[in-house]
Amino acid sequence: MEQNTIKRFFTNTDETGKFMVTSNITGVKYFVEPIGDSRGGDWGSYNPSTGNIENKKGFDKYTGSVKIEDSIITEDNGFKNIKHLEVAESPMSEIDKRDKEYELKGLRKK
Repeated sequence: MEQNTIKRFFTNTDETGKFMVTSNITGVKYFVEPIGDSRGGDWGSYNPSTGNIENKKGFDKYTGSVKIEDSIITEDNGFKNIKHLEVAESPMSEIDKRDKEYELKGLRKK
């Protein structure tokens, strides 16, 4: 995988929710990229003078995900064994499962 791809992956991680996990057992690096097209519901503070919820500065700044068409995790970018998880599936559970499989195959961190 190219360094430029890794640099792009780690750009705006606060906004996109992307992260990487490196196994202490196998040394394998797992890249996680939340996929979605919207953010959660409105949030803000109650303004007693108007009776309305008012959005705070930066309301639309963080989406917590990327659109599927903007995903960096693709085979063209050098990623392998890509899996799209269903809603409510844990990426950490998938990482644990894969890491155990690698460990059983004899892969150990050097």
